[in-house]
Amino acid sequence: MSNSSSITEFLLLAFTDRWELQLLHFGLFLGIYLAALLGNGLIITTIAWDHHLHTPMFFFLLNLALLDLGSISTTVPKAMANSLWGTRGISYLGCAAQVFLFVIFISAEFSLLTLMAYDRYVAICKPLHYGTLLGSRTCVHMAAAAWASGFLNALLHTANTFSLPLCQGNALEHFFCEIPQLLKLSCSRSSRREFGLLAFGACLVLGCFVFIVFSYVEIFRVVLRMPSEQGRLKAFSTCLPHLVVVSLFFSSSFFTYLKPPSLSSPFLELVVLVLYSVVPPVVNPLIYSLRNQELKDALRKRIPGFFGRK
Repeated sequence: MSNSSSITEFLLLAFTDRWELQLLHFGLFLGIYLAALLGNGLIITTIAWDHHLHTPMFFFLLNLALLDLGSISTTVPKAMANSLWGTRGISYLGCAAQVFLFVIFISAEFSLLTLMAYDRYVAICKPLHYGTLLGSRTCVHMAAAAWASGFLNALLHTANTFSLPLCQGNALEHFFCEIPQLLKLSCSRSSRREFGLLAFGACLVLGCFVFIVFSYVEIFRVVLRMPSEQGRLKAFSTCLPHLVVVSLFFSSSFFTYLKPPSLSSPFLELVVLVLYSVVPPVVNPLIYSLRNQELKDALRKRIPGFFGRK
């Protein structure tokens, strides 16, 4: 038995004890991280510098890229360092900071994806009111609310999680600090508060998901009534990247936190955690850059030949 007051560090998951495989893991993490930096960095700089992209849709996309960069920068660099040096440890304060930052970025991303669905709903279902409902000041306030909700959620969960006494050692089963893993180390009775907070957070996420589904039901009803096939294809093309990102993000996160105990296994949990925390920041820029013609044109101007010639 151990007490949380005596714990100075946590032990993260060790993928392997062999030096060659540790270098392989380091190389994989490095490639993934550089791809996320490049993709999201290109989107951020292109949207910031091209005044033709200063619209609500691309403003929210810029914020999504910032959140993706933040989330992957919170987890992957530490995993890279541990793989390179053959270590497992992360300090108590480092673990708390990792939990706090990761929850901020993930929580804000749920809110932002919901705002992006609302943006598509207004653009397609209420185009005459688009400038009124989504003015520049309104968009800034909505994005600020998404970031603030992530901060408050992270503050609440982190403070509560690290106030619990730890009775089951200090070894975690994932490559970064995550609240469900920390709860496994705590006394069962004391962790009920955090499980209640997680349930409340799950309800909020479910509410975001229901809002997104409702928005797209209305969008599809309007699009399918359009007389022009070209208009329908254009409307679908602006929604498809967001739909793909939402499907990937929500499905992996739901499976991570709401899967039945009968499906739990260390390998499956690790695979789903990677899909949930590492894959979206890498593939989101690719999805948006390949499916959005305006963004492709702006990137082509900035990096000639990147997407080929017209």
